[in-house]
Amino acid sequence: MAIRYINEISDLHGKKVFIRVDFNVPIDENQNITEDTRIRAVLPTINYALDASAKVILASHLGRPKGERKPKYSMAPAAKRLSRLLGKEVPLAPDCIGEDVQKMIDDMKPGDVLMLENVRFYEGEEKNDAGFAKALANGCDIYVNDAFAVSHRAHASVEAITKHFPIVAAGFLMKNEMNYFEKAMQNPIRPLVAILGGAKVSGKLEVLESLVNKVDKIIIGGGMAFTFLKALGYNVGKSLVEEDLLETALATYTKARNKGVKFYLPVDCVAADRFNPEAETKVTTIQEIPEEWMALDIGPATVTLFAEALQSAKTIIWNGPMGVFEMDAFSRGTFAMVSAVANSYALTIVGGGDTDSAVHRAGEYAKISYISTGGGAFLELLEGKHLPGIKVLEENGQ
Repeated sequence: MAIRYINEISDLHGKKVFIRVDFNVPIDENQNITEDTRIRAVLPTINYALDASAKVILASHLGRPKGERKPKYSMAPAAKRLSRLLGKEVPLAPDCIGEDVQKMIDDMKPGDVLMLENVRFYEGEEKNDAGFAKALANGCDIYVNDAFAVSHRAHASVEAITKHFPIVAAGFLMKNEMNYFEKAMQNPIRPLVAILGGAKVSGKLEVLESLVNKVDKIIIGGGMAFTFLKALGYNVGKSLVEEDLLETALATYTKARNKGVKFYLPVDCVAADRFNPEAETKVTTIQEIPEEWMALDIGPATVTLFAEALQSAKTIIWNGPMGVFEMDAFSRGTFAMVSAVANSYALTIVGGGDTDSAVHRAGEYAKISYISTGGGAFLELLEGKHLPGIKVLEENGQ
C-alpha cells in the first residue's frame, strides 16, 4: 500500500498536527548543539504545515534517559535552535503528556509551534506502550512521521500512536529517504557499488548478506576489513578481529566471488603501536603489519585502489568510516574516500552518523547526492527489513 504524504492531506487549516521528528542532535557539555542537520532536515515539513495554518506539535527524543527525567536530555536546546531557524518562538512544553501540556495545545492558534519534552523520559515510549501512545495523541487531529532515523524502532511515538489518529501521513524528509533508497536498491543504475566500513562485521553481517545479491562491487574498509583479511589467511597483528565470525566472513566473501561480485579489501594500512592519537605510526602493506601493532586506517595504495573501483560506478551507497577518523593520524583514508565518492559521476547516498560526520568534516557534503539521517534505519532498509514505522504508514495510507 502507498504511503500518504503531508501534501496529500486536503485540509490542514486549524488542525492540530502531531509531527514525530528526530531532534537527537549532538550536544556539548554546555548544552549547545554542535551540529543541527537533523533539525534543518525537517524544516520543509514544518513550514508546509505552518503555511497551511496548522497548529504544529513536535515530539522527539534526545539521548538515552531510559525512562528517567534527566535535565541534560531536555529538548530545550532543540526548541531554541528551531526558534532561530523558523524565525518565530517555539515554546517548550514542561512535559510530553499531561494536563499542563494539554492546556498549551488547546491554547494554540493556527501557525503556532509547540515542542514537547523528551518522549523517552517515560519508559512507555521504548516499550511501545498503548496507554502512553494514547496520552501522547490526546487532542491532536493528524499524525505525521518525519523521523526516518527512528522508524526501525517499534516505539510508542512511532508505531502505537498511529492507532489514535484518523489521518496518518509521512513528511517530506521521509519521502526523500524512501525515494533515494528506491533509486539505489530497487531500481539502481548500474554498476552499483556498496562501501561498508566501521569497526565490526557483526553489526553489518545481515546487510552484507543482502548486498551480495544486489550490488556489482563491495568495498570493505574500517576495522571490519581485518576480520575478512584474517579469514583469508593474513596475519593482521593486534588489529581488531572478531574471531567468532572468521568462518562467516569467509563464507560471505566466497559467496560474493561466486556470484561475480567484485570484492575489494585493503592492500595497505596505517598501523600504530597502540590505540592512541600520539601513537607511533607507519604505512605498511597488509602482509607486513608488525606482530604487536594494529591497523587503524586504510593506506594510500588502498585509497588509490578503492578510488579506481569507484570510477565506473553509477550508484554508490556508503555506510561506515575507513578508519578511526576521529583521530587526525587515522583520518586520511576516510577523508580521501569522501573526496572520491563526492567527485564521482554517480548517484551517491551516504548513511550512518559516523559517515555523515566525516562528510561534513571533509566539507564535501554539497557534492553528495543524498545524506541519510538514519543510521540503524538505513542499515535495516539495506538488509531488506520492513521497518515498523514505515509499515504503519503503509497500512494507514490511501
